[in-house]
Amino acid sequence: MKQQQPMFTEYPDVVEVDDLRKMLGGISKKLAYRLLAEQEIHSVRVGRTYKIPKLCVIEYLLGEEMCHINLS
Repeated sequence: MKQQQPMFTEYPDVVEVDDLRKMLGGISKKLAYRLLAEQEIHSVRVGRTYKIPKLCVIEYLLGEEMCHINLS
């Protein structure tokens, strides 16, 4: 049985939009913000900045409907 390597170990547990864009293969800013605005990828707004749990990016890539982790 092949052991799976963890994804995105070089990124912190919470990323911002520029990291999200890189993690998703260099998508445009417009697409990144649309994914966040439509809650395709769960995030939290802190002022004018989006904070995105790395786990939510991984679940999005694995085909989960949405990230369902408790952030409180």
